[in-house]
Amino acid sequence: MREFWFDNRGVRLYGTERGEGPAIVMLHGGMATHEAALPLVAPLASRHRVITPDVRGNGKSWFAGPIAFDQLAEDVVALLDALDVSRAVVGGVSGGSGVAVRFALGHPDRLRGLVIVQPVYAGAAHGYTAAQQTTFTMMDGVASRALAEGVQVLRPMYAQLPEPVRTRALAMIERFDAASVVATSRFIASGLQPFADERDLDGIQVPTLLVCCNDPLHPPEVSDLYARRIPNCTVVPAGSADVAGRIGTFSEGLTA
Repeated sequence: MREFWFDNRGVRLYGTERGEGPAIVMLHGGMATHEAALPLVAPLASRHRVITPDVRGNGKSWFAGPIAFDQLAEDVVALLDALDVSRAVVGGVSGGSGVAVRFALGHPDRLRGLVIVQPVYAGAAHGYTAAQQTTFTMMDGVASRALAEGVQVLRPMYAQLPEPVRTRALAMIERFDAASVVATSRFIASGLQPFADERDLDGIQVPTLLVCCNDPLHPPEVSDLYARRIPNCTVVPAGSADVAGRIGTFSEGLTA
């Protein structure tokens, strides 16, 4: 594993890479680190160049200012430029899938394929579900205390996660920056979306792999929306095994 730093307009951002071959970039969700995305792609490093950044405002990519999806997509461009990667499979899990979709809509020339795992965002015309908004508002209320009380305020919230996610999440907290936690939480709670209308998804022309989910934060109707609107979309049902293997097969099919 190699660690690296790259810049985008004066902001210092962190990432890791492992393996050689066609590049796969996997983006984690909010208030996490690249380690949350690793289980999806680390097993592929024997045949791929696996790249996992800490998304701006998370992990070692400290950032305390306002966050927007266009800004996060530009960070992916800066990442590819820094590593001299012309085109890659770009994916995201949970909130990271929103960054991947925004990148796909804005920079299709840099994509070989798109991977969407457990999507959150239905677009501005729909916004969050009531359950999503309630949860993200609650999370923001807790995270907003981090500047005064430290990042340990997140521990009770993360302790409710199921294993093995709980153990990874609690370990991540130790490396969080309080100001970045506040900025990321405000971004998530704001309800900002990576696209305006579901018809925008019609414009994603690259091959896409969609891994569905059916829990309150990743509603099945969002996965259904993506499956219906993205033209060249292969759907992996919720609860399917060996998601990493499916991502690897998908990527290898793009170079066949």
